Amino acid sequence: MNPDIRLIRGRWIFTGETTLWDSAIAIQNDTILAVDSWDTLRANYPQAEVIGSDAHAIMPGLINAHHHSNGVPNSLQGIDDDFLELWLFANIGLRSQDPTLKTLLSIAQLLKSGVTSVVDVASMGGTASDCLENLNGRLSAYEQAGMRVALTPGIRYESVWVHGEDDAFLASLPGDLQQRLHSLLPTGQSLSGADHMALISDLVKQYQPHPHIDVWFGPPGPQWVGDELLMQMVEAAERLGTHVQTHALESFYEKLMGPRLYGKSVIAHLKDLGVLSPRFSIAHGVWLTETDIEILAETGAAVSHNPSSNLRLRAGMAPLTAMLSGGATVGLGMDGTTLGDDEDMFAEMRLAARLQRSPQIGNPAPSYEEIFQVATAGSAKLMGKDQQIGKLAPGYGADVVLVNCDRITWPWISPEANPLHVMLMRAKAADVDTVLVNGNVVLKAGMPTGFDLQAVGQSVAEQLEAAPNRDSYRALATELVPYLSKWYAQWHGASLSPYAAFNSRI
Repeated sequence: MNPDIRLIRGRWIFTGETTLWDSAIAIQNDTILAVDSWDTLRANYPQAEVIGSDAHAIMPGLINAHHHSNGVPNSLQGIDDDFLELWLFANIGLRSQDPTLKTLLSIAQLLKSGVTSVVDVASMGGTASDCLENLNGRLSAYEQAGMRVALTPGIRYESVWVHGEDDAFLASLPGDLQQRLHSLLPTGQSLSGADHMALISDLVKQYQPHPHIDVWFGPPGPQWVGDELLMQMVEAAERLGTHVQTHALESFYEKLMGPRLYGKSVIAHLKDLGVLSPRFSIAHGVWLTETDIEILAETGAAVSHNPSSNLRLRAGMAPLTAMLSGGATVGLGMDGTTLGDDEDMFAEMRLAARLQRSPQIGNPAPSYEEIFQVATAGSAKLMGKDQQIGKLAPGYGADVVLVNCDRITWPWISPEANPLHVMLMRAKAADVDTVLVNGNVVLKAGMPTGFDLQAVGQSVAEQLEAAPNRDSYRALATELVPYLSKWYAQWHGASLSPYAAFNSRI
């Protein structure tokens, strides 16, 4: 008997390449040893501990390719959805949350949804000491929870108010509003670009030996860091063996920004800078053109597709079908902004599939198998870990999700039904029973094992209740948003009607 070997049994096993019935996985410590029929593996390992049963479906851990660990969501803090550029400014009204506690809250939502790996994009601010304290708090949460993460910190250095035209925008405002902006929101950063590079580089090296934590460079967007700093980050990532993720072509106005700032599309500009490679990924890519997709496929740069967030922030519908058919690497992300604020990766997969279904017969649309690949192997490739995670196969990491099939198959299921299709059609986060990362049980009976979720929630609530209100910031946002709206409307000579962005694509 080898006490390090355990069996994970399931009614169905979705390996990422095929579906097996009444089968099991043998894991040894943190690695998958074998995938075979239940009878075979039980005969081979008669004394092994068994996790799961013939009432469970087994799948590789889902991988969230782009996320923000928001803790208590904006909706509960009184910040409504809006166009991206307006919404970003309205967020000055958010109260502050402890970085460890807010990250634990978000981790719990992800684990409950079967997510075992995440690219977590974190905003920093203040001095080097402030930034390090923030990041260490977030990293300690992932250490405690046992979840796999690529923490991706970033700071905005340019385009603080509008994309690339801050001086002109500020000059268009009434003098008293300009004064209040500068008083409440000073634009200078305490952390210089050089100190930023040193801080993240040190963290990258510190966590390189860690079994489930990586640190990446996270420029918020090309327009927010500038070409020189972006190129420095990409060079450092190549030298240190890590990755870079940024936001690009999310909103309609980011599409218009390319020709205004660079004289070409944002993706063409990034190609000219020489920053695109398999180490580089963008979040959103809603307004990618056919040529942009060709560039991504050629360079190996990846895209995180975030359908819920794109809809909530009125960004549009990304060309997922074209990205997949064009050979681009695509992962799936929830962005901390899912349609129901529930961070349910099953719902996100359904939305990704449904939005691509054209009303015209003969037009292609991704299959459920392709969507599942995007949320597993595609996201793993985006993270540079497609030989380690993203499917259930010998030698891969033991990142495994057990889903209870009782509700999904009640009251009856046809023998002709495709189990993967049934799972992606009907499963919810509430059906996730057990989650393993690196062979460690990090979620059991639907609850995290590394921390007390109720206690974390109570602590966050008490902290927010005691935090000073942000009334002056909310009032400033309310007053400034009409000016922002007018500014961006002038970019294309049309009002911000609900369909302006969509009609402008045609």
